[in-house]
Order: sequence, then C-alpha cells, then structure tokens
Amino acid sequence: MPDVRAICAIGLRGQLGLNGHLPWEGDQRPEFTADVARFFDITRGHVLIAGPTTIGAVPDWAKKQMTTFVIRSHMDPRDVLRQFRGRVVYMGGGPRAWDVYAPFIRHWDINRLPYDGEADRWFKPEWLVAGGATVD
Repeated sequence: MPDVRAICAIGLRGQLGLNGHLPWEGDQRPEFTADVARFFDITRGHVLIAGPTTIGAVPDWAKKQMTTFVIRSHMDPRDVLRQFRGRVVYMGGGPRAWDVYAPFIRHWDINRLPYDGEADRWFKPEWLVAGGATVD
C-alpha cells in the first residue's frame, strides 16, 4: 500500500477554492508565497495524484521533481493507488478528489492561511475521519 497523504492550505474559515482556483491565488504576501514553496518542498520526490486542472497548474520545473498522475472520475481509487505501492502519494485536487480518496488518506497536512474572503469550495472536517480503507 502506498503512504497516502493530503497537503492543502485553507483560509481562516476553511475556504479552499473560488471559481476553480485558490481564492488567494497570486497573493504575494510572505505567508502565501511560503505556502507554495512549502508545497513543492514537501511533495518533491513523491507522487502527486490530482485532476487535470491541478496537475496542469504544476510548473514544469516541479513536475521534473515528482511523479504526477492525472485522475478521472471513472477511475477506481484502489486501482490508481495500487500503481504506487511503497511510495508516498499526495492527493491533490480539492473536494472532488478528496470526497473519493479521503478513506485512503493516512495523514493530512493542513496549513491555515490568513485569508478570510469569498469561497465556493470548503474544507470538510469529515475527510479527517474517513481514513481506514486499504489497497490490496
């Protein structure tokens, strides 16, 4: 079984997304730029599984430092994860991906950012207790 983890940043009230992007995207304040750098530092050398939008947003230089894998809604999560036995796998992609993969996630790395604006996607605390599923 891979070591399945999630890494994400949330706003002060659990904000995750707005119109298909991070609500704070482009914010150049130090805490926001440090979060982006931290994401790439932590995922370096590992596997990032996410939908096409998230994988498409990963810069080419970072893709050279990790394994990326695009997931689609018709894919069985167990079949996807079996491909990465013995690896550290980070689940990206936000609510749609985490709704499906949360039962396999063993560790959540959540960074709270000083954002308190609009959002249309929110972190769901139930993801944190969904773990326990295994991959044969």
